[in-house]
Amino acid sequence: MRAPARELFQDAAFPASSSSLFSSFSTPLAQFREDITWKRPQEICATPRLFPDNPQEGQVKQGLLGDCWFLCACAALQKSRHLLEQVIPPGQPSWLDQTYRGSFTCRVWQFGHWVEVTIDDRLPCLAGRLCFSRCQREDVFWLPLLEKVYAKVYGSYEHLWAGQVAEALVDLTGGLAERWNLKDLAHTSGQQDRPGDSEPRTCRHLLGLKERCLISCSVFSPRAGSRELGEFHAFIVSDLRELRTPAGPSILLLCIQNPWGRRCWQGPWREGGEGWSRVEAADQSELLSQLQEGEFWVEEQEFLQEFDEVTIGYPVTEAGHLQSLYSEKLLCHTQALPGAWVRGQSAGGCRNNSGFPSNPKFWLRVWEPSEVCAAVLQRPRVRTSDWAGRARAPAGDDHTAWSPARTPGQDYPAVGLHLWKVPADGGDQGTTSLLLQKPLLSCVPHCYAQEVSRLCHLSAGTYRVVPSTYLPDTEGSFTVTIATRIDRRSIHSQERLGQLLQEASFQAVMKT
Repeated sequence: MRAPARELFQDAAFPASSSSLFSSFSTPLAQFREDITWKRPQEICATPRLFPDNPQEGQVKQGLLGDCWFLCACAALQKSRHLLEQVIPPGQPSWLDQTYRGSFTCRVWQFGHWVEVTIDDRLPCLAGRLCFSRCQREDVFWLPLLEKVYAKVYGSYEHLWAGQVAEALVDLTGGLAERWNLKDLAHTSGQQDRPGDSEPRTCRHLLGLKERCLISCSVFSPRAGSRELGEFHAFIVSDLRELRTPAGPSILLLCIQNPWGRRCWQGPWREGGEGWSRVEAADQSELLSQLQEGEFWVEEQEFLQEFDEVTIGYPVTEAGHLQSLYSEKLLCHTQALPGAWVRGQSAGGCRNNSGFPSNPKFWLRVWEPSEVCAAVLQRPRVRTSDWAGRARAPAGDDHTAWSPARTPGQDYPAVGLHLWKVPADGGDQGTTSLLLQKPLLSCVPHCYAQEVSRLCHLSAGTYRVVPSTYLPDTEGSFTVTIATRIDRRSIHSQERLGQLLQEASFQAVMKT
């Protein structure tokens, strides 16, 4: 007698329907609305697997969805086993197990907490094949399943069309990310570009980070003749090599992986290109032989010319501590403080606005020269339901509970992070000071962002940290995070990182 068929899980909160695919039908994805079907992995191939035996077979490939920013961050999980297991917990039933019920669970970092998200394993397909992300081997499913989890977090697949690598890195690692403007980097030629920066930023500095960090690069508006790189497209820096040359100085080469999965660049370091004549034949043979599908080599100056921005994810230890990009020290002393911009009270806008001094302010006291990471992490404005579709009540005094349905850019105001050192004599700490004195550092991303951060070297003293929106009277909620390392025993420490300024404007915020 045949055993009864197992009833497979169907996620009512994120169903296999157009509501999970589309939000506004405003992207090119809409043209496929009548053709997309949903299939489980065992309906797509004979022997589906979650992970491959060979890591290269799990390499990310982008499909019809414009989510290269998310796929670049997924590559960070391939560099760290403990992060991969944090996001995709071990012990998931395979498709051949008796315990298989058609569900898949992973964790996503949401404003200070790892949150479990469960989906069913029905995946969008065209003509029987996955139409969105896939792995190099199409019988490997960790990536399309994680992409579906992330689409559920954002509310639909279409909501993943366009975003920033740094946002996804925060969600998948629980850490932070740093952005380098490559045009500034090219102009400064390795000199410190602003006071307070931790180290001179150069492409060669990336050599020491390639094993520890996810490094991504982006093109915003390609130059004429460089259209094959795409517009507003993100790539993975999969390797860096410094090669000696017979003729003189060494050459720095960067291996770029395109999530599109094809070699789109025909520069001088392509196979058969003239660049290879400058290095030893053995180096040429080795570097060209290691290229995977979608990868190509560029030289340092070519990289600075063709790409606009680099995003670097901070290494995160198994204990959850950030590691400095520069000194490799663990920034194990971390404090996170909530705050909000409230119209008429503390939403002063950027430094071009007279109301800027009304923004929330935080004290930061540093007792000895320290490497400090300061960050502002925004909370989305939307509040709807939890992962099971139930109305979600805020926990405790949390009046800004996040929601799984959020749109990149739409739910986050453009913001900045500014830091002033307070003079030892106290000086003028009123409105005039904040408007007229240049901050020690400012971090203002080029567009809407979930996270704004800066790692800097600070001398001993007292600092004022001011998060701001770009436009005045723009409301929003955020968390200011300060991370540093204290080498002295805590019993002898007088650190008071993040002590709130007792100012009426901020106290009013905290009482709302």
